[in-house]
Amino acid sequence: MSEDREVVVGLDIGTTKIAAVVGEADVDGSLTVLGVGTHPSTGLRKGVVVNIDATVNSIREAIAEAGLMAGCEIATVYAGIAGGHISSVNSPGVVGIKDREVTQQDVERVIDAASAVAMPMDREIIHVLPKNFVVDDQDGIKDPVGMRGVRLEAQVHLVTAAVTSAQNIIKCCNMADLDVADIVLEPLASALSTLDEDEKELGVALVDIGGGTTDIAIFLDGSVVHTSILTIGGDHLTSDVAVGLRTPRAEAERIKQQWGYALVNSVGEEETVEVPSTGGREPRIVPRRLLASIIEPRVEEIFRLVYRELDKANYADLLGAGVVITGGSASLPGMAQLAEHILDMPVRVGLPKDVKGLVGVINSPKFATGVGLVKYGAENDQETHFRVLNSDDKPYSRMMRRMRDWWREVF
Repeated sequence: MSEDREVVVGLDIGTTKIAAVVGEADVDGSLTVLGVGTHPSTGLRKGVVVNIDATVNSIREAIAEAGLMAGCEIATVYAGIAGGHISSVNSPGVVGIKDREVTQQDVERVIDAASAVAMPMDREIIHVLPKNFVVDDQDGIKDPVGMRGVRLEAQVHLVTAAVTSAQNIIKCCNMADLDVADIVLEPLASALSTLDEDEKELGVALVDIGGGTTDIAIFLDGSVVHTSILTIGGDHLTSDVAVGLRTPRAEAERIKQQWGYALVNSVGEEETVEVPSTGGREPRIVPRRLLASIIEPRVEEIFRLVYRELDKANYADLLGAGVVITGGSASLPGMAQLAEHILDMPVRVGLPKDVKGLVGVINSPKFATGVGLVKYGAENDQETHFRVLNSDDKPYSRMMRRMRDWWREVF
């Protein structure tokens, strides 16, 4: 990177696209976006790397475009992670404080105790997200430092990932001549760039509809209380369009983005779409309502699965601020309206907030994760929404060190 300024780079490694966002944090808390680079992704399936070489090539292309636009050389990134291997659990922890004031060291001890859970060898904790603290019998405390008591309890939300999946992301970045400063769960990054603090307090679900997965993060009382990944996304819409209209997949993606609609009844009966055929046949003209009739059932399925996840987690009735949808597929017209009908709660499309610079470029839900990764990186030297442990003591730091050592030893 250039030496005359400190910039942060977020790398969204998605199923359908790799997006690199270069940003600079401002003193007022906003973010100035300096460069953006995107490239189609062909090396991932449902958020998991399945082709190393293809992924490395896509990362290089996206990074080169973003670096050229920002006028800097990119060497370090904050990378996003998703996929069906992600899981989460809520865990309690308790420590004694011997009738004195709670210190920051006590907070670190109780979070460490809460995160000391049995973990299979092939999994590792990537995020320790404090929900609330209890001092003696007083609960609902966000920051217990300075309070007097005998017993300190913590409720934390632990996010875990398959070690091999995280290793493959780091390997791809290293092969593209990049260091990985940290790996961040993508819905948490998207939440950083799209959600208001009032929404997090009142209760909100962030639903990031990507190409291969739909990622969910639920906030209540200002804290993350539930995260999950559904292995269904915009790629399923493209596949349905390709089969339903008998057109090549690349054309199906283009038609979906240009003419797709999630609500059949909102499309005029006279509207038509030109559909390229396969095998050298002549293009066909089909009603746009036919395209919408293919897309709507799949979108409805996605949101019914989202509602089932919210209900299973017992938060469906506690989301006073409703649902915020983001990700590339959230740009499809009619998505928010259909989601409101299925979920029976307010729904809005989440766009990156508090951003300056290339606003016209990144003012889209498909860049929510990339911008969020930059915001996460800009806050990383401070106490962030997602970390309170010292860097040397974080379970994820231990994993990162092991991964780097493993990479250097093998390659």
